[in-house]
Amino acid sequence: MANAEPLTREDLIGAMSKGSKPKSEWRIGAEHEKFGFDISTLRRPAYEGPNGIKAMLEGLTRFGWREVSEAGHVIALERENAEGYTASISLEPGGQFELSGAPLRDIHDICDETGRHLMEVKQVADQIGLGFLGAGFDPMWRREDVPIMPKGRYGIMRAYMPKKGSLGLDMMLRTCTIQANLDFDSEADMVAKFRTSLALQPVATALFACSPFTEGKPNGFLSARANVWTDTDPDRTGMLDFVFEDGFGFERYADYALDVPMYFAKRDGRYVDLSGQSFRAFMDGRLDALPGDRATKKDWADHLTTLFPEVRLKAYLEMRGADGGPWSRICGLPALWAGVLYDAPSLAAAWDLVKDWDIADHERLRRDVTRLGLKAEVAGRSVRDVAVDLVDIARHGLKNRARFSGGMVDERGYLSELEDIADSGVTPAERLLELYHGDWQGDVSRIYRDFAY
Repeated sequence: MANAEPLTREDLIGAMSKGSKPKSEWRIGAEHEKFGFDISTLRRPAYEGPNGIKAMLEGLTRFGWREVSEAGHVIALERENAEGYTASISLEPGGQFELSGAPLRDIHDICDETGRHLMEVKQVADQIGLGFLGAGFDPMWRREDVPIMPKGRYGIMRAYMPKKGSLGLDMMLRTCTIQANLDFDSEADMVAKFRTSLALQPVATALFACSPFTEGKPNGFLSARANVWTDTDPDRTGMLDFVFEDGFGFERYADYALDVPMYFAKRDGRYVDLSGQSFRAFMDGRLDALPGDRATKKDWADHLTTLFPEVRLKAYLEMRGADGGPWSRICGLPALWAGVLYDAPSLAAAWDLVKDWDIADHERLRRDVTRLGLKAEVAGRSVRDVAVDLVDIARHGLKNRARFSGGMVDERGYLSELEDIADSGVTPAERLLELYHGDWQGDVSRIYRDFAY
C-alpha cells in the first residue's frame, strides 16, 4: 500500500542527528571484506555448490549465526553479542565476504571479535576447500571470471554503474576494504570529525595501500581499489568539497544526499529499480515505477547507504579510505581513527595537519596516493611525513583514552604495524611488489599461499 505520510525535512536530518550521543556512550565499529578462493584452482567461489558461498554461510550457523534470506537465498548472517549488539556477515556483489562488527567499547574488543570471526571462517573454509585473502583488489581474476551473488540490489547497480563511470563494476566485483565507524556527541563535533577525517582519508589510503596487482600483473597502482573510486560515479563519491565550507552540518549533508540519484526502493521484499531517479520526486509520490507511493524513513535510510564518499555520514561517521589487508591492519584502522577522533587534543592536532589544505589539495592528493602512496606530496610535505605525524597523534589519543585489556595493555599496540609503515615510507603494496619481483619470480598466485588468513 502506498505510504501517504510525507517525509519532512526534520525526518531527513534526524536520520543522521539521532546518532549524537554523550562521549560515555561512544562505540567503535569495524568492518572488513575479504576475497574467497578455491584452494585448488584459486578461482573465486560461486554462490551454489559444495564449496560455494552459500555453503560457507550455512556452515557458519554452527557458531550461533542466524540466516537472513532474500527471495529464497541465504544472503547474510546475524549474531548478537553479550551486550545485545548485532554483528552481521554479508555478501558483496562478487561474493566478497564482509564482517560488519557490532559497535564495541574499545579496540581490544574489536580485535577479539575479528579474530573469532576469522577463526570461525577458517574452520568452515578448511572443510569445504576454500581460503580467504585480505587485499584491496582481486590480484588475478577478470570481471567476467567473478560469480555474481543473488541479491536484488546488485542487479540494479550492475546495470546502472557503467552509465556513470568505467570502473564501477570493478568496485562491485573486484575490491575489498577495511572500514571503521565512529560516533559524535553533537552537530559541531560531527563537523569537526568529518572535516578532519575526510582530509586525512588519502593518508590512510597510503598507509593501507595493498592492491598493486590486476589479472596477475602489476597494475601501476599501489591502491588500485582507491583508483577505482575515482571513476565509479561522480554523483556519489569523492572528497565532498562542501564539507569544508562554512555552514556545513546535518542539513547540508541531507541536501547533498537528496541530489544523489537513487538506485532502488524495497517493496514487499523485492527491489524496485529506481536507478537515476530523484529522491525528491519520490518524496512527492511522483515516480512512475511506484505511482502515488511516497518515500519512507526506511527508504531514506536505504538511500544513505548508496552514497560512497571517502567519509560517509549516517547515524555515525564511516571511514572508507583503506584497502583490505591482514588481521593486524583490520585492528589497526579503528585504532588509528579512535586515537585521532575520540580524544579532543588529538582531534585538534590532526586538524592542524590539514587546516591549510585547499580543495585542490584534497582532490589532487586523493588521486596521487593511488600511485605514489607515501611518496605523494601535499602542501609542501610528503605524505610519509604527514602519516608519521598522524600515527603519533593517534598514539597519544589512545594513551589518553587509557582503555586497558586484561593484561593491563592499552590500545596503542594496535598501531605498531602502521608505525612501521609510516616510519619506513614503504607501503604494503610496495612490499608485495618486492616479493613479486623477487621470491615470487613474477608469480602473483603466490599471494594466496603467503598471505591467506
